[in-house]
Amino acid sequence: MSGKKPVVALVGRPNVGKSTLFNRLVGRRTAIVEDVPGTTRDRIYGDSDWNGVGFIVIDTGGLEAPSELGQAKPRRGGSQFLAVDSRLFIEHIQNQARLAVEEADAVVFVVDGREGVSAADLDIAEVLRAAEKPIFVAVNKTESPERRLNAPEFWNLGLSEPIPISAYHGDGVGDLLDLIVAALPAYPVDEEEDESVAIAIVGRPNVGKSSLLNALIGVERAIVSETPGTTRDAIDMKLMYEGQEITLIDTAGIRRRGKVEPGIERYSVLRSMRSIDRAEVALLLIDALDGVTAQDTHVAGYVLEKKKGVVVVVNKWDALEKDTHTMVEYVERVREDLKFMSYVPVIFISAKTKQRVHTVLPTAL
Repeated sequence: MSGKKPVVALVGRPNVGKSTLFNRLVGRRTAIVEDVPGTTRDRIYGDSDWNGVGFIVIDTGGLEAPSELGQAKPRRGGSQFLAVDSRLFIEHIQNQARLAVEEADAVVFVVDGREGVSAADLDIAEVLRAAEKPIFVAVNKTESPERRLNAPEFWNLGLSEPIPISAYHGDGVGDLLDLIVAALPAYPVDEEEDESVAIAIVGRPNVGKSSLLNALIGVERAIVSETPGTTRDAIDMKLMYEGQEITLIDTAGIRRRGKVEPGIERYSVLRSMRSIDRAEVALLLIDALDGVTAQDTHVAGYVLEKKKGVVVVVNKWDALEKDTHTMVEYVERVREDLKFMSYVPVIFISAKTKQRVHTVLPTAL
């Protein structure tokens, strides 16, 4: 993110409607919405404005309550590979939400008006009270007058006045926005065109796209796990590099059409392809241990079809036996496998150790 545009974070336990509210605020389907707890795993950023006040909205993964997680043990040695639905994976989502709250100027705590106050809501409220920032309690799923009558129950959270809304239908969202922008520092809507260079990080699942994003921005933003498909949404991050603003787009892994599962994964693949559409340059990540696979060729073909600039980035180079693989030999093999784009630059990195990561942006630009 750039400048001083204020930030509003949406937090809450899983499946209370944060992503639906996010999509309504930013006016486009950015976060995947499906009736599965934990669908939004990473923090998703989007621009919004209300009554001439511009701000950034962050959608987060579900903020799990401490009582549900137990005592978390400190992790060592950097990023861990986590199994989906494990306690540590849920804790990792919680950390994403905590990071989002740290970045935010105001927080919208989204709760479920159908279910009422839960133990998890009470524990999360205790965490949010320590944030010392404006907190707005949005009681979602209160479409009917009867459900709106349940909103006062959420005074028990000890935060601000509960605001009944329906993120799906839009009821009450205007009232919520009035309160939010009144609490934010003034920032006029920027009507200038985005002059940043959009760079999409693409590749098949589990080649290290999120690890590369984290290495480039220097902050743990995308969850890193050995489970393919961990990055479900295409997520953006802006940064400055030698005076040039860059928008980095980290995408879910693109599988061949026949391998795409229905539901969440199908949404992710479509989102990744759309991300390539809006990028100017694509960083095509290849796993050094696997070489160029049929799926890599499929992704490369899609990028070429869209007439985007391409840099082939061979990741996990540190894990390869160098006695049998030199860079020169590997480049020749890559160019042979990708004959239709044999002219593109090929660089070698380790996103995990940050080895040669400094060569990525200069090559892309």
